[in-house]
Amino acid sequence: MAKTATITYPEELAEKLGLSDEQVQRELGFMAAAKLYELGRVSAGQAAEIAGLSRLAFLRRLAGTGVPAINLDGSEAEAEVEAARDQAG
Repeated sequence: MAKTATITYPEELAEKLGLSDEQVQRELGFMAAAKLYELGRVSAGQAAEIAGLSRLAFLRRLAGTGVPAINLDGSEAEAEVEAARDQAG
């Protein structure tokens, strides 16, 4: 079951951004999902669901936000490098 959150924003925001009200709502949802993903609070799949996108579309769209699509801490990154080496060699 899904829940809904409401975000209040100034009336002039849509016009200022050159977007429709619906586009502003989608953008705010995406940005919330991107920030939760960046902070490591949700997975890419969960963030994509929040944003109403496929996982691949969500990861592609991150490029324009400055949020890295691969969000691994040091030990996770090291494990991925080791796994890649094992497969290559």
